[in-house]
Amino acid sequence: MDIRTAVAAERHDLAALLDDLSPAQWEVPTLCAGWRVREVAAHMSLGFRYSLPKTLAELVKARGSLHRMTDRCARKDAAAYSTGQLATFLRDNADHPWQPPMAGIEGALGHDVVHGLDISVALGLERRVPLDRVGILLKKVTPKSTKFFGADVAGVELRADDVDWSYGTGTPLTGAAQDLLLVLYGRKLPPGRLRGEPRGRFVTEPA
Repeated sequence: MDIRTAVAAERHDLAALLDDLSPAQWEVPTLCAGWRVREVAAHMSLGFRYSLPKTLAELVKARGSLHRMTDRCARKDAAAYSTGQLATFLRDNADHPWQPPMAGIEGALGHDVVHGLDISVALGLERRVPLDRVGILLKKVTPKSTKFFGADVAGVELRADDVDWSYGTGTPLTGAAQDLLLVLYGRKLPPGRLRGEPRGRFVTEPA
C-alpha cells in the first residue's frame, strides 16, 4: 500500500471519529499520559500549523526540550481552538507532507495511527485500524525504535492474533496487532486487551 495514501486515509478517518465525539468525550484522559482527547487532537495537527521558524521559537521557549515544547503547545492550542476546528485541521491537511524529524513518511503514519489509538482505546471505541496500515508500522519495529519510545519488551514475544506477525523472544504476549503496536510505542492499555503472563507490565492500574 502506498504510505502517503495510508496517511491521508488515516487522517480522514480520525477527523470523522473526532466529529462524532460528545463534549464530555473531548475531556477524557487518553493513553498519552497527561493529555485529554483535546490535547492529543491539537498535537496531531501541530506539524501542519507551525512553520519551522515558529517551531524553533517554541523550542527556545521550552529551553531546548522537545517534550516541554510539544506539551506546552498541545495545551495552549487545545484551549485556543474549538473541537470542530481540531477535527478540521486533520481533514484539511490529509495530504500534508509533514513528517516527524528523521522518521520519514512511516513516522508520519505511526504518529497518526498511534495518537488515534490513544484516543479511541481510552474512550472504549472499538475502532479497528485497517491491518494494511498497522502492518506498515509493525514491519518498521526494531530494538532502536522500542528503546526510543520507552517500550520495555525484554523477555517477551509479542504475537498478533489477527495477522501473521510476531516480535521478540520469550514469554508470549498475545493481542490484536494494533494493541501490540501500542505496547511497542510505550503505551499501557486498559485491562482485557492483552493475554499472556507478561500482560501486567503493559496494563494500566485500575482506577
